[in-house]
Amino acid sequence: MRWEIINQKIFESEAIVIDYLPNGHYGDDTPSYKRSPIAQIVGVNFFSLLEVVPKEELAPHDVVFVGKGDRDKVSHVKRRIMFDELTSFGKTEIESILEEIVTSKEDKFVNFFNTTNPISIRSHKLELLPGVGKKLMKEILKERDREPFKSFKDIQERISSMPDPAHMIIKRIISELNNEDRYKVFVNPMAR
Repeated sequence: MRWEIINQKIFESEAIVIDYLPNGHYGDDTPSYKRSPIAQIVGVNFFSLLEVVPKEELAPHDVVFVGKGDRDKVSHVKRRIMFDELTSFGKTEIESILEEIVTSKEDKFVNFFNTTNPISIRSHKLELLPGVGKKLMKEILKERDREPFKSFKDIQERISSMPDPAHMIIKRIISELNNEDRYKVFVNPMAR
């Protein structure tokens, strides 16, 4: 697995660069000669948004190691950031980066459709996905009981009214990063 548990804290080990700021933040009052480059990144396992100090120039979509130990591209993690602290470029780029992560980990997210459970007697975790109501949720449960889903394509083919499952997951992750939701399904607020 690509995450570490240290003193009961979960740390991301791998992340993708969202934006690189060679002169630090634009509105920073620090004199320019004291500013250091920073990069905004998103973790690939828990979708932690972090600001790091890089050792070298980075580009959006670069994969970087941020775990404990010898980091080749990142000096250190500066701080955890909130979604609204992303640069305007970062806010436009995050969806395509999340799409890379979700499609590369398709098995994990298809497994969510195959194994997720109810939250309470009145609602199911599937209903937390954008576009999933009671009727579609029942259809998903019926199909997965018949046979587990194998891929996003399999989900869409077997459930005709199903929107793009990967896009639904991406929208949910963005919503969780924005702290718009009470329940966290994909974003771990404790991960650093």
